[in-house]
Amino acid sequence: MCKKIKMYRSLLIIIFCCLFSATSFAEKTSRKAYIAKYKELALTEMNRTGIPASITLAQGLLESGNGNSTLARKANNHFGIKCHDWRGPSIKVDDDKKNECFRKYKDPYESYKDHSEFLTKRSRYEFLFKLKSTDYKAWAKGLKKAGYATHPKYAHMLIDIIEEEELYLLDSNKKISKHKHSEKSKFEKSIGDLDLRLEVANGVHFIKVIKGDTFYNLEKKMGVSRSKLLKYNELPKDYVLGIDQILYFHSKRNKAARGYNFHLVKAGESLYDIAQLYCVKLKKIRKFNDFSRKHEVSEGDRVYLRKR
Repeated sequence: MCKKIKMYRSLLIIIFCCLFSATSFAEKTSRKAYIAKYKELALTEMNRTGIPASITLAQGLLESGNGNSTLARKANNHFGIKCHDWRGPSIKVDDDKKNECFRKYKDPYESYKDHSEFLTKRSRYEFLFKLKSTDYKAWAKGLKKAGYATHPKYAHMLIDIIEEEELYLLDSNKKISKHKHSEKSKFEKSIGDLDLRLEVANGVHFIKVIKGDTFYNLEKKMGVSRSKLLKYNELPKDYVLGIDQILYFHSKRNKAARGYNFHLVKAGESLYDIAQLYCVKLKKIRKFNDFSRKHEVSEGDRVYLRKR
């Protein structure tokens, strides 16, 4: 009798964890919500160090995927700062290389404060503080020039975020006006606003394809070749983009983020759909589940996303 009770209790725990994980995956912080939550921290740091609040917020939005990245959720690291000479707590996350060391903070404010320290105490960023605090474009270009990020469009991406969200008003301690258009409509704009549609899954940037997206436009806008996009997304050479599909701009991970141990297959889902949803390489999912290349999943199947 006791064994049955323990078994049922374990089953209930597993079901609860699955429901919690599924809910957590679906509920992501929007850009608007992130700005409302952290703009005061950005203003505090601007008044303390002179770093434009628009730049700080735009970097936070971009680097943390609106606060939804693994680093932001697990380590309160909103700016993707690696360990370097750090002596505090850390976390290992796959980035450019496997198991790279990133700084871990007790709360978001510590992350914002350390971001300021990171810029003010390193000589390569010294020239930035000779710029006007209201010249966000020069700051964005300066950060790219100083090597803060390797993405070729990094400065452009920051500037687009600042202008779209009117973050430059914060640099003059003015209130951000209310937009007449919804955040959803922004994500549904044409290829010209591609940077604003970037989202993050398992630490990797992606977009959902809309009408007008082509490999040529994506390569021109993001600097990622068609061949690499096909490779990153495990697609055949003659593939044509489809509306609403997930398209990653970097290689997918070898396993799902912590907390996402398995997925219950829904009607119409394929193994590839699941691999894209959780940003995990298809061959790894096959390996976790002992699936052959020809294996097809059915509704209700449990597909493991990490090593059992």
